Amino acid sequence: MPQRGAMTANKFHLGWFLNGMRAHAWQDTWAGTGGRGAMSPDFYIDFVKQLERACLDYLILEDSSFVPDAWEGSHDFYVKSGYHVHKMDPAVVASMLTQVTSKLGIVVTLTVTEYPPYLLARYISTLDHVSQGRAGWNMVTGSSDRAQQNYGRDGQPPHDVRYEMATEFTELVWQLWESWEPGSVLVDQENGIFADPSKVHNVNFEGKYYKSRGPINTARAPQGKPVIVQAGGSPAGRAYAAQYADSVIASAVSVEVMKEYRADVRAQALTFGRKPDDVKVLFNVSPILGDTMEDAQARKARSAAASAANPMNRLANMGFTNNIDFSQFDLDVPIGELAAAGLMVTNGHQSSLDAIVKASSHLTLREFGSSAGAGGPRIELLGTPDQVAAQMGEVMEEVGGDGFLFTLENTTRRAVAEITEGLVPALQRRGLVRTGYSYDMFRDNLLEF
Repeated sequence: MPQRGAMTANKFHLGWFLNGMRAHAWQDTWAGTGGRGAMSPDFYIDFVKQLERACLDYLILEDSSFVPDAWEGSHDFYVKSGYHVHKMDPAVVASMLTQVTSKLGIVVTLTVTEYPPYLLARYISTLDHVSQGRAGWNMVTGSSDRAQQNYGRDGQPPHDVRYEMATEFTELVWQLWESWEPGSVLVDQENGIFADPSKVHNVNFEGKYYKSRGPINTARAPQGKPVIVQAGGSPAGRAYAAQYADSVIASAVSVEVMKEYRADVRAQALTFGRKPDDVKVLFNVSPILGDTMEDAQARKARSAAASAANPMNRLANMGFTNNIDFSQFDLDVPIGELAAAGLMVTNGHQSSLDAIVKASSHLTLREFGSSAGAGGPRIELLGTPDQVAAQMGEVMEEVGGDGFLFTLENTTRRAVAEITEGLVPALQRRGLVRTGYSYDMFRDNLLEF
């Protein structure tokens, strides 16, 4: 078994961010069973098996627990178009996926404003046990008032308060995970001792927002502390990532922004007494692949034409993320003017909105909505699998690490296969990503290089 960190420095990690268990690309030509079969586990079982064959580090199951109504003050658009609805509980889906994989990390999104700390700690610990050390928690603070209203509250706390709550929440979860010491479970049949009582401890945590007696009743998880993943672009989010996250989701807006983000998180990690190399920053990318460069360019053009024909799709998606109903504004006013007038303010995902304002201030909302892509600006990866592999290698060499997180607008079996059977082998041939798993547990593979 190789020592962690023994691999070549130019290798990087790969993950996949999946927008929930829902009707993916149900109108796409290659949707297959992605519409009517969206509530069946078959697609997701096939999906994770493909990811594991390609030796990806992990899959993140995104979640939201509300039906959006951030377009024209109604949920009609979202329900009619299947936009972010329906979504199944990722906790159930994740448990199922651990049973059809043996190496892939399975990361579930659970929101600190929707779960009590003990419940969350117990679930993730259980997931780590049933996966034999492959569980991860994608920590999100929550961003939608509608989600909070579903749980009987009026709305979300202010953004930075949510991160203050998340910090305390995570400290409690960590203490619960540590309430059973290593080696506490003995299963000593001869002496009749299942576990050593002296190595199991009450937590008796009482903070500003949370309290719990403990100990957790799942025993110590195989990883001890399961992997924590987090996406935070705001100052508060970066600080949390530097203190707690094992892997960080970041936006690949440009090489310069990627370098700055990673350097900042790594520098802050030092201030918390952590090794910077223990915090793996993975950047969201959406490659456009083709048999030739011309083919890939044609696919990009078709996507751009579809976006131009339906600008409300992108604006409604942005409203879902940022809690702003953009239909209330004049769509022919530049984004920069709306921001200057104080109309582009959110208690939701601040960093993603800030990135859009900075990169697209000269565009009107209509122009922005008509441009290709569901999220904010990203670096372009375009061409054949080998050409895109070269592009990814060049970007990662300049940034310095740590990898990429695939995020596709239309997730079909065909789209997944293009990456796992086309792009990843091209990356492997270049020696840029792993060709096999060296370890059984998630964190060990994440820290391998």
